Amino acid sequence: MKAVETITGRVSVLDRDDVDTDQIIPKQFLKRIERTGFGEFLFHDWAKEPDWDLPVNPILIAGRNFGCGSSREHAPWALEDYGFQAIIAPSFADIFRSNCTKIGLLPVALDADSCRSIAQAGEAQVDLAAQEVRWPGGSASFEIDPDVKHRLLNGLDDIGLTLAQEDSIAAYERDRDGSGWSGPDTTAL
Repeated sequence: MKAVETITGRVSVLDRDDVDTDQIIPKQFLKRIERTGFGEFLFHDWAKEPDWDLPVNPILIAGRNFGCGSSREHAPWALEDYGFQAIIAPSFADIFRSNCTKIGLLPVALDADSCRSIAQAGEAQVDLAAQEVRWPGGSASFEIDPDVKHRLLNGLDDIGLTLAQEDSIAAYERDRDGSGWSGPDTTAL
């Protein structure tokens, strides 16, 4: 997983609340197990609307309760594959937020007024280390779990976290009894 430090650039705006994971990536496109190739189907049904325009930018500004619905991992995969690196919204569904951070897609919760200001500015910088979003004319701090922040700053997915403990795992394996498990103690029977 690529480390996340700062994400700077233009913003795309999806001014809709309660965007669920089936709207993000409809179920008929969930036939793959790879994490790539889903971006072309992002918001598939909405993309057919006459005035739909969602340019590829590093930052997506969205409405409240983004990522609600089923807990499909494909939704963050599609957003990342499309080109987004950070999503800023007033609130996120918990499982969706977790799924994002596991692949290096940064969900940032800011109040609705800040989201509107960023959308109007058209550009922003998300600074994970400082836990701050800056845009022309403003800035706002955001909260993030310290363990999640550490993982993102260091590019550690679940496998990377395990591999970071490789020396401890090897020491445990070396120090444990080499005879293995011998079954239940039957002497008391």
